[in-house]
Amino acid sequence: MVTDLVMTAPAIEQVWAWLHDVPDPEIPAISIIDLGIVRDVAWNEGECVVTITPTYSGCPAMAVIAEAIEQALKNHGIEQIRLTTQLSPAWTTDWMTDSGKTKLKGYGIAPPAQQAIDISGISRRNAPAVPAVACPHCGSGNTRCTSQFGSTPCKALYQCIDCREPFDYFKCH
Repeated sequence: MVTDLVMTAPAIEQVWAWLHDVPDPEIPAISIIDLGIVRDVAWNEGECVVTITPTYSGCPAMAVIAEAIEQALKNHGIEQIRLTTQLSPAWTTDWMTDSGKTKLKGYGIAPPAQQAIDISGISRRNAPAVPAVACPHCGSGNTRCTSQFGSTPCKALYQCIDCREPFDYFKCH
């Protein structure tokens, strides 16, 4: 007796769990789920559709992330995959998980600050607000921005005045 095997698609929750294991190529300590760039996962006529939003338009890591998503899903038996890029609404650090922010700090990158100190009256009129950033190494709030451009466009370079260590700060946007 021959029976036909009916392939059932994995549950959406399972696909999300698999994607949670895909690291960000620029910050391998954090997953693409923790980063908040995966916006949606859905099944459409047997095809797994993953919607992603780049951290900023033109992010060079998106091609690598797309390949990693496809490979992760293929490794779990999903052959029909379509990646969709959604630019609006624009990605925001508010989409990062609390766990992801904790992982950033453990990796030595200050997570996005929730508050800013207005220095417009101190340095020059209409100066941009500089975030109050705690050092991920020693926890001190006595830090200074040394460059608005860090190792990647989404990060700024800071230095802790107390422990003297330089560190990246994941810009809030």
